[in-house]
Amino acid sequence: MTKLSAKLVAVTQPVVGTPASGPEDLIAYCARVSSDRPQEEWGKDYEGLLNYCKRNKHWSVFEMADAIVEIEAPRDISRQLLRHRSFSFQEFSQRYSDGIQLTSREFREQDDTNRQNSIDSFSSSTKFQLHELVKEIMEKMGYTYTGLRDVGVAKECARVILPEGLTMSKLFMKGSLRSWIHYLDVRDDEGVTQWEHVQLARKIREAILPAFPTVLKDTG
Repeated sequence: MTKLSAKLVAVTQPVVGTPASGPEDLIAYCARVSSDRPQEEWGKDYEGLLNYCKRNKHWSVFEMADAIVEIEAPRDISRQLLRHRSFSFQEFSQRYSDGIQLTSREFREQDDTNRQNSIDSFSSSTKFQLHELVKEIMEKMGYTYTGLRDVGVAKECARVILPEGLTMSKLFMKGSLRSWIHYLDVRDDEGVTQWEHVQLARKIREAILPAFPTVLKDTG
């Protein structure tokens, strides 16, 4: 089973004195700048305003709050995250640490009718044979990496032999709620997005949902 995890580590909050109770209330507070009605007359009901903005695609208001998510995934999946250029990233570097974590992977058959899709149709015996084959590669790779480091090869040079799909990565991904809405919309899409990335997108949604329950309640 491919290891995938997502954890919310930070979210934009109003400062003391700002009449907002959390990140969603803060977004509504900022959105009301377009209204002549005084802030204190709006009361505590912000869900209707956020739903109106979402329904009418007033996306700019959702740029008023950010969320930072800690993600663990194989490096081939984390590379796909970098395509979302509205986000900022900080990632574990193999140049500075020998703390390389390997992971097993699932193997599926190519979908002949959709080149973007794969099908979980291999028999149990075939899957076992494939895992044993890759296990041999992982063991040899680990032995070789350790051997290179033992003779003094720099980490930035030794890492070139590490297979991205079998190597775990840890990174922090920061973006506005608008960026997260778009990310979840395009990545939680079976048959278009790689299945492991679909699973990761769903874990990310679970992680940030408590911070943005009104906006994200109808997604996924």
